[in-house]
Amino acid sequence: MSDSLKPLTVDELLAWERSQPVRYQPGGIQPVATTGGTIAAYRVAHRLLRALDRRLKPPCEAFGENVKVLPAGRVRYPDVKVACGQCDPAADHMDPVVVFEVLSPTTEMTNRGVKSAEYASIPSVTAYVLLAQDRAAATVLDLAGIGVAFRLAESHTDAGAT
Repeated sequence: MSDSLKPLTVDELLAWERSQPVRYQPGGIQPVATTGGTIAAYRVAHRLLRALDRRLKPPCEAFGENVKVLPAGRVRYPDVKVACGQCDPAADHMDPVVVFEVLSPTTEMTNRGVKSAEYASIPSVTAYVLLAQDRAAATVLDLAGIGVAFRLAESHTDAGAT
């Protein structure tokens, strides 16, 4: 196999990505540009981020999709994440304690399977939360074994929320 067809290491991808105008994630041999989502997904993530900002107390802070996390040999951009403790303002990645992903038909299998395992590989992550964008539903996975796993079914619908 040619050297040009070898997958980039995470360090190589991060160094290359810093000079690119868009974000990338590993995609096998070639990096794959991250793409935009739906208005519904944006609304869920944006409203969650605002709600967390109002409720979290230092040293905890919520971050949106522009800050990456580095699970075992991968690069990911979760929709929302919470970190507690010191964060280097110059850093472009973090070690979150909670990770949130907004599900879509095209990402749900990856979010429930592959990303579940990846986020579990980050020692700081205690919970992984999957949020529906088309109804009031969430799945919370307890990654730290502290008993927080549950599924929130459709329990409240606010007609003005979408």
